Amino acid sequence: MSEPSEADGLLKFDVRTTIQTTSALARTPKQQNFQLHQSACSATASVHHDVPSNESGIHLVNFLFRSIAEGSCLLNLDAQSMEEIIDAAVNFLVQTGRMPENQKKMVKEGLNERERAVPTVIGHACAVPHFYNDAIAEPAMVFIRLKHAANMGAPDGVPTRYIFLLIGSNEQTASHLDTLSSIARLMSDNVVHFEMMYGDSQQDMLDAMERHVNRNVLAAPPKPREVTEGLQSDPHVFAGLVADIKRRLPHYVDDFRDGLHGKTLASIIFMFFACLAPAVTFGGLMGIETGGQIGAEEMIKATAVCGLAYALLAGQPLIILGGIGPLLIFTIILYQLCIDMDQADNFLGVYGWVGIWTALFTIILSITNASNLMRYFTRFTDEIFSALMSLIFIYKAVQAIITGFQEADDGTSHIRALLALILAIGTFYIAMTLARLRGSKYLFPWMREFLADFGPSIALVCMIAVAWWIGDESTLKTLQIGEATGNVAASSGWMVDLGSVPLWIRFAAIGPAILAAVLIFLSQNITARLVNSPENRLTKGESYHLDLAVIGLLVGVCSIFGWPWMVAATVRSLAHVRSLAWSEEVLGGNGQHSEIVHVAENRISPIAIHLLIGGTLLVLPLLQFVPMAALYGIFLYMGFVSLKGVQFIERLSFWLMDSSLYPLNHYTRRVPTRSIHLFTLSQFICLTILCFINVNPYKPIQILFPIFIALLVPVRFMLGRFFDKDHLAFLDADEAPEDEGLHWV
Repeated sequence: MSEPSEADGLLKFDVRTTIQTTSALARTPKQQNFQLHQSACSATASVHHDVPSNESGIHLVNFLFRSIAEGSCLLNLDAQSMEEIIDAAVNFLVQTGRMPENQKKMVKEGLNERERAVPTVIGHACAVPHFYNDAIAEPAMVFIRLKHAANMGAPDGVPTRYIFLLIGSNEQTASHLDTLSSIARLMSDNVVHFEMMYGDSQQDMLDAMERHVNRNVLAAPPKPREVTEGLQSDPHVFAGLVADIKRRLPHYVDDFRDGLHGKTLASIIFMFFACLAPAVTFGGLMGIETGGQIGAEEMIKATAVCGLAYALLAGQPLIILGGIGPLLIFTIILYQLCIDMDQADNFLGVYGWVGIWTALFTIILSITNASNLMRYFTRFTDEIFSALMSLIFIYKAVQAIITGFQEADDGTSHIRALLALILAIGTFYIAMTLARLRGSKYLFPWMREFLADFGPSIALVCMIAVAWWIGDESTLKTLQIGEATGNVAASSGWMVDLGSVPLWIRFAAIGPAILAAVLIFLSQNITARLVNSPENRLTKGESYHLDLAVIGLLVGVCSIFGWPWMVAATVRSLAHVRSLAWSEEVLGGNGQHSEIVHVAENRISPIAIHLLIGGTLLVLPLLQFVPMAALYGIFLYMGFVSLKGVQFIERLSFWLMDSSLYPLNHYTRRVPTRSIHLFTLSQFICLTILCFINVNPYKPIQILFPIFIALLVPVRFMLGRFFDKDHLAFLDADEAPEDEGLHWV
């Protein structure tokens, strides 16, 4: 065996420095970025085209792809030390004819000596053992995925699972540094980690790498804003509907198959209570404000039937339908108008005609591709709307708890109010604590995942038990459904008597129906944009037009039966997505934060959720054992979790932070602090106005809520007059540029 050369020693140093220089590679000059991207694209092409193995000067990423494509791949190797890994890899090279038998001993000893001198475990669950000697004629590479991750002393503390073993001649040492750099960048991608973890074949490994290359286009910032495929339909009538069906139909069977997972069960249990609580709360309030003509029972029926139909027919089943605050306010105002017109007894008929017109307008919007207008909505609008919906949940929970103290007039009432506070905070605290376990260092990974997934459900069960342990019927306010809500709609028959409404009212209903259609259009599509955000990493395509058409049909059905209208519920939909997501704790410029790497896109969870909600009508007495305070804790949890990760909320915290301690990300590094604060202030003012509209007691202003939401678009365009174009592009980018990851920190 020949002695290690100077080049070998040089490579030892360069492999270690690769850890520190990978981030710099992402910020090379514009021309170099273009060359790197061209090389990456050629690497992708080599997977599908024959590239001569002895082609001189080929970029080494080509070598990485080609080696795995030719079968140099060992999956689920049962080894726990680098020595065992090297032994298995070298034997594999010999057995597959990639290395002569007479070089076996030399290569093993050289690799082991290299590992003893300078370990090649570079972090991100990756190691790159390598050896170079002039006796090796042809370079070779073996990719290995260990059956069980092994602790090999990685600098970031992450157990090692993926091995890239490289051998070659001394003259190939410098060129293989490019391969090592590419490997470092590849393994810093959390999505690649997930896809390699669950891949079953070498083709799955190749596909994961190819998708990584396609994602990492090193474009010069600011990244141009792209219109997603779902908002690019032709201007012809029905074009959007047809495109959505073609895009989503091939995934229909997979939507059921992908739901057969333990994470789906956790999502079903959590989301059942997360959807039932607002249904009962909003339904009870609607029953009080409409004289009992539409109450909690109707809300549960509508939630179950519409949610089930939407899960089966819509293109994006992850969206959860439900009653929302603005629609509740709209219904209450409509009832007040009926009182003013002496039509209070005929409210359901008026409501039915308004709903029929609303359904017609909503369907017209869907078939005329009106959802394409959502391309003009940006992060600016999405974040304000998302924050508003989250704050409504938090406000309702806090308001209910405060009301309990305000109504306390004797010793028993004070005990009830205090117990409600304890239950709400306890539910919220347990759910949040268990959710954080996903990034903990303690317990086994499957234990952390289980507790994080079932955290809200565990919190709810625990606090229900605590409530009945220390309280009783006199000190606990529980779910009240059915007769307790004062509901009288059931006595009027299954369907609304539309013929009893005067002719002039049937056509006068067009006015409020236009406002309702605008509200439904905006709520549905903005929620769909948030669910389809690139940060959620959904892969099965968008479906704006089809989903809006389904909503229109369901609004018509609800109007005929006297049920509340259902629309995409922002907080519940985002909670549903996160409950089905695999995430990883990432250390970057923002510190340690959670990043979604995959979502189990399926139809089983929404179908099961709404079947359970419908089933509650059969077991109403059992629900009366659930304390409302525990559900308010779930409200708080959903509201705060939905706010987590919103860039607008992060920028609000900058107002109280030392500017020298701002996290490093794509906008703090390129946008002046003053511009960041002004942009955040403009969003805060818009959010404050929308909050005022929702909570002020003057109902005619509240009914104009959809108009104010639509006005956010021109407000955003007006900001272009006061901000630098590039600064605004960074602040309002739909997603962070791909080259912003601070790899190997």
